Amino acid sequence: MASFTPNLVELTRRARCEPLLAEQLDALRDATLEVLADVGVVFPSAVALDLFAEAGATVDRESGLVRLSPDLVAQALAGAPRNFVLAGREERFDLHLDGRKVHICTEGVGTRVVDLDSGHVRSSRKDDVATFARVVDALPLVGFVWPPVSAQDHPASAPLHECHAALTNTLKHVRGGTTMQPVLARAVVRMAEVLAGPSRDLRQRPPICANICTIAPLSQDPVGIEAALIYAQAGVPVSFMAMPAAGSTAPASLLGALVQGEAEVVAGMVLLQLAQPGCPVMHSNYVALTDPRTGGYVGEVPLRLDPIVAQLSHEAWGVPDLGGVALSGDSRDVDWVAGMRTGMGAALLPSDASDISGYLGGLTAGAMVLHPELLILQHEALMNARAWSEGVRFERADLALDVIRDIGPGGHFMAHRHTREHLRDFHLTLWQKVAETAAAGRGGASPASASDRTEPSGAELSAVRAAARSEYARLAREHEPEPISDDVLAELDAIVAAAERQLQRCDEGPRRRRDRLPGATTKPFASSTTSAKAWRRRSPTEGGGSLSGQLQRERKRLT
Repeated sequence: MASFTPNLVELTRRARCEPLLAEQLDALRDATLEVLADVGVVFPSAVALDLFAEAGATVDRESGLVRLSPDLVAQALAGAPRNFVLAGREERFDLHLDGRKVHICTEGVGTRVVDLDSGHVRSSRKDDVATFARVVDALPLVGFVWPPVSAQDHPASAPLHECHAALTNTLKHVRGGTTMQPVLARAVVRMAEVLAGPSRDLRQRPPICANICTIAPLSQDPVGIEAALIYAQAGVPVSFMAMPAAGSTAPASLLGALVQGEAEVVAGMVLLQLAQPGCPVMHSNYVALTDPRTGGYVGEVPLRLDPIVAQLSHEAWGVPDLGGVALSGDSRDVDWVAGMRTGMGAALLPSDASDISGYLGGLTAGAMVLHPELLILQHEALMNARAWSEGVRFERADLALDVIRDIGPGGHFMAHRHTREHLRDFHLTLWQKVAETAAAGRGGASPASASDRTEPSGAELSAVRAAARSEYARLAREHEPEPISDDVLAELDAIVAAAERQLQRCDEGPRRRRDRLPGATTKPFASSTTSAKAWRRRSPTEGGGSLSGQLQRERKRLT
């Protein structure tokens, strides 16, 4: 039986953190344009190089290097929309990227999960994504579902299965596209079309968006670029995400790394505007550090860059930003470090300048391990932060003057009708409930008065984690979003099955050719056999063989 998915509790921005002065903003924008014009970005894609060459960029087909003039960048991005909608399955979950609100997202993509039953860390599976989506569907602050872990039980087609698991287990917007083989990207687009229905314009209310990671330094992923072009052609919003690590894949300067990441992201957005003018794009740039002792990845840097990135996205490039404050960080467990990151992130979010922010996904170890209880604790912390940031609004009835008159001096309010009617109006956090339960077990004494200590015991801290884990399990067990109709679900299943079969044939073809011609090579960036203009006319679900015939066969097989 379906449960009611609660309406979104929106986080209204009370103040916008914009740290850059006008001259500083100009300096970072101009530095980015200088990198694009003088150094360039590598695009290992013949179609991309054709599009850039046609637009007047400097293109080296031998290396795939593209240099973009400031004028070309400005002209291309001038048509990119600043405001658009990321749709939910129902309109009440639509996210309007108009700059007025901070929309909260989860994060991904890890490879391991702490099993709810055993407590042991194991490889993540598709059903973990489905369970997570169902739990997040019940959390009112989260409006953007990013699959937190990969479907490693489907190694060749994991992103497709992650999208399928999320779409079928939440009414909220899903980050369904990512870097994946073209046949899978087309299948993701087809799933979005089926879910939207024949009467709904995918370009006006897309139920999914896509995220493409760049490759630092100053390169694009060949598969990612082809997938991005497919998404953009269908009207699916695409974000480019740079993740430069200062000291290894970027200069040992946080602002230098930021500028390099900006160049990678801007180049990707320019390509999509050349391919599909006016298509929705988003901007994302995460700067990390390289640990000088181990060479490891350090995500929490000593300079707060997220408001700088958001300001560049809005004022320099004129597009929405996916990024901002994160509630997860470099902790290895649900420990003090995780608590600090969660608390700081929750406190900063109401003033965050990003359009989509939060990254509360219960992930630790550099976003690699999912701890289910951490998602619940992060959401609790953010609910408190929202309450504190909402300001004061009241009516005369809220002052309860008549109740004060009734009781008068020296009495108590516990038996008053007003108390019985309103005492449960207040939200107690999970840790408050655990502390009060523990106190009741000691005969009602508070922890401090019982033992004169000021810190909770290890047992109490473990009880908070256990309570959060139980809440995650309860939501996973009891919450059922409004189901997709059987016909649509069968269609989605058929799309997945057909894409997997086609992917298998695509993988077998190159192997057979390599067996016949063991020494053969091809020139990777030669001009595409399909002109840029002709490519724009193709349907996003065409190319590499149409799915239509396979879909017909899969429908028959599955029914």
